[in-house]
Amino acid sequence: MDREAPLPTPEQDAVVTPVMGPSLKRQILVCTSKSCAANGSEAVLEAFKAQLIEEQLLFYKHNREGEIQCIQCGSVGFCAIGPAVLVYPDGIWYAHVTPADVPEIIESHLKGGVPVERLVRKRLG
Repeated sequence: MDREAPLPTPEQDAVVTPVMGPSLKRQILVCTSKSCAANGSEAVLEAFKAQLIEEQLLFYKHNREGEIQCIQCGSVGFCAIGPAVLVYPDGIWYAHVTPADVPEIIESHLKGGVPVERLVRKRLG
């Protein structure tokens, strides 16, 4: 990038980056690193995406009005208790999540605002 050129304004960036829009309320990060993947994190990620798409809550290229972004991430340091799932901006870290847990997390936490305590292992902030 040319250091002499001015940086784009936030408004200019928002035009080309839909994720900056006001509809996004939460991000779900599902660890798909080695240990979590060995314990089935890919299936957890797919379960989140499938249900969020079904309920029209997932923010992705076919639904820019979705309120929740669900993405895979590398290790979050909870290798021994994976699959690990982080929910931001709430700062909730879930452990040992299975695809069967996903509907409860979506209903209770993402839609109702109440974390699923039996799976919570850490709270940030």
